[in-house]
Amino acid sequence: SRMTTTEIGRRAEQAAADYLQAQGYTILEQNYRTRWCEIDIVAIRDSTVYFVEVKYRRSSRQGSGLEYITGKKLKQMAFAAEFWASVRHFTGPYQLSALEVSGPNFTVDHFIENVL
Repeated sequence: SRMTTTEIGRRAEQAAADYLQAQGYTILEQNYRTRWCEIDIVAIRDSTVYFVEVKYRRSSRQGSGLEYITGKKLKQMAFAAEFWASVRHFTGPYQLSALEVSGPNFTVDHFIENVL
């Protein structure tokens, strides 16, 4: 039985969250969705908040894994981060991050803390 795209997305996000927690991050939000923006994971470590875009690939391959972070995507991520910070009254430092998960076992291949 093949998993739906939604199920795959959820599994990838959960693998990403587990990985981040193992690295000492605290997960503040998972699958944050509003009418205006969406963020896969919001995590905090050492009082810095990380807005994490999770990308799933069927197979891991060489490369930085950042080809999918286009200028348009960065703008969306930056908007979402500012939106979240304003709603949550968060005034501390934050970063836009990306995490790539791949394969049938949902392995974390890359975590880029700062995509800018």
